[in-house]
Amino acid sequence: MLDILVYEEQQQAAAGEAGPCLEYLLQHKILETLCTLGKAEYPPGMRQQVFQFFSKVLAQVQHPLLHYLSVHRPVQKLLRLGGTASGSVTEKEEVQFTTVLCSKIQQDPELLAYILEGKKIVGRKKACGEPTALPKDTTSHGDKDCSHDGAPARPQLDGESCGAQALNSHMPAETEELDGGTTESNLITSLLGLCQSKKSRVALKAQENLLLLVSMASPAAATYLVQSSACCPAIVRHLCQLYRSMPVFLDPADIATLEGISWRLPSAPSDEASFPGKEALAAFLGWFDYCDHLITEAHTVVADALAKAVAENFFVETLQPQLLHVSEQSILTSTALLTAMLRQLRSPALLREAVAFLLGTDRQPEAPGDNPHTLYAHLIGHCDHLSDEISITTLRLFEELLQKPHEGIIHSLVLRNLEGRPYVAWGSPEPESYEDTLDLEEDPYFTDSFLDSGFQTPAKPRLAPATSYDGKTAVTEIVNSFLCLVPEEAKTSAFLEETGYDTYVHDAYGLFQECSSRVASWGWPLTPTPLDPHEPERPFFEGHFLRVLFDRMSRILDQPYSLNLQVTSVLSRLALFPHPHIHEYLLDPYISLAPGCRSLFSVLVRVIGDLMQRIQRVPQFPGKLLLVRKQLTGQAPGEQLDHQTLLQGVVVLEEFCKELAAIAFVKFPPHDPRQNVSPAPEGQV
Repeated sequence: MLDILVYEEQQQAAAGEAGPCLEYLLQHKILETLCTLGKAEYPPGMRQQVFQFFSKVLAQVQHPLLHYLSVHRPVQKLLRLGGTASGSVTEKEEVQFTTVLCSKIQQDPELLAYILEGKKIVGRKKACGEPTALPKDTTSHGDKDCSHDGAPARPQLDGESCGAQALNSHMPAETEELDGGTTESNLITSLLGLCQSKKSRVALKAQENLLLLVSMASPAAATYLVQSSACCPAIVRHLCQLYRSMPVFLDPADIATLEGISWRLPSAPSDEASFPGKEALAAFLGWFDYCDHLITEAHTVVADALAKAVAENFFVETLQPQLLHVSEQSILTSTALLTAMLRQLRSPALLREAVAFLLGTDRQPEAPGDNPHTLYAHLIGHCDHLSDEISITTLRLFEELLQKPHEGIIHSLVLRNLEGRPYVAWGSPEPESYEDTLDLEEDPYFTDSFLDSGFQTPAKPRLAPATSYDGKTAVTEIVNSFLCLVPEEAKTSAFLEETGYDTYVHDAYGLFQECSSRVASWGWPLTPTPLDPHEPERPFFEGHFLRVLFDRMSRILDQPYSLNLQVTSVLSRLALFPHPHIHEYLLDPYISLAPGCRSLFSVLVRVIGDLMQRIQRVPQFPGKLLLVRKQLTGQAPGEQLDHQTLLQGVVVLEEFCKELAAIAFVKFPPHDPRQNVSPAPEGQV
């Protein structure tokens, strides 16, 4: 039958009209008869043959068959047979059939609306007064078939006849009922069923076809997909099912091994170490990556609706209870999974929903006693959790968040609290010395014995009055302030053959360039906002996020090594942002702080004061510190020492100060004409 139809079309290619064999096929509803036999599986194996025949007819016959009711009906029936039972023996044939339909729709995107549920689209258009028929010059050709010069721009929908052959060349009107026609029975839901196939090739092909359809959907079809089909709910429902199928507890280290799973290759490499729940985790991350790609490529209407569905049904209803759970295992697993999802999230629409879910939508400056977004408050609290592992995992989440291209993230966490520069002292006289700037004489750590112990402060810089500060302190002075912050007796890197500050400069340069390109379109100012003397003073609060980071930083000498690394890593990410207020507040040691305010540098100074007092109580401090550094770099056996936490904290502190100096250097390089860079003292920068 197929050979006859193809041969007939080739013979009549010049005429471009339907031949008698094709007319017979359509008029006597042979395709519907075959569809009925396939549904009944009579004889056994008939369904497979019917799928193959439909695929070949639609692919090889160039005549626009899908525009005829006698083809449209059986196609819809056949779609209802496929994609319903997982593991069906006809999955391969089903996905071939849907692939042919998608290729036809790709050639004529107008078909998508009618393949989904043509009668509903027509009803909506007629209700809106839109035309549903072809233009008059193409709807009647006497004895000729309609629009033989290629696929018509729109299928015939108002029931006009096509000449003496009486071919049924119209789509169903809104009053006609397809047998058992429901909104759940269409190409989209059939593809969704095939996407869940255990056969990877079948699932991959179905996912590619679904991605193709949503990306080229017309506004009418996109609106139908959102309002009248189960497309978005079904996609998110499967995501939730995959999430629940994973073990209750997964090690964050195991999750990290599978980060970067792609929907095109959802299974992890076989040579990687196996762990319980590995396959379920890979399936979940692969489907989330597919959702992200769908939202990226889909029509705007579909993308926004799918992103909202993921936010409401997955983030809020499924994930949030785990993040707010009292069980430490639930918190740990859900936070690590959320971090992995953020790392592979690319679509702007889904990122926007994720940021609103995590941080809320409030853009006003924070206050110490306010009640912020519930989840945001819990996540901030988790950064200072009794469990160090939960604190580390949550800090990794925020570090990943800071690398996403969304201005609302850095604004919610930091910038909204720095607006107006309330951290700067108003109208204070020019300090006579650097020590006065930091109020060292009022700090209990900075006693006469401490200053006599060898702690040397940087050279006295010339400071502008607080009211006229322009954020352009010479970069060399800033760099040397950080490099000289740790006293010599607490430094060990010089005793080992290691690359020090220069390596940090190289790394910081690459990270700063990446960060600058990410924020280039955000329209940030180049200089700090001038202080307005007429503006009423308001008490400064660094915000819940910076407060917990500063609190953690102040305890660096008492915290585990891995936690200290994560805290300093997040602070380094913040310092890289090229906003003048962030640079001034985090990287300029010479600002005159308002009463009661603290900056990153003032926190570090107090840590150094605490360290100098503790050094006196640790016998053989330099030797032990050097040994601990060798242990951390793998140059010495990892034996347990007294005061090991303190010694490891000192090593992290020294490296962090070098890292901050490097960031300050690359953010304001010496060749910047705006800078007044003086030659560096010998032995320093």
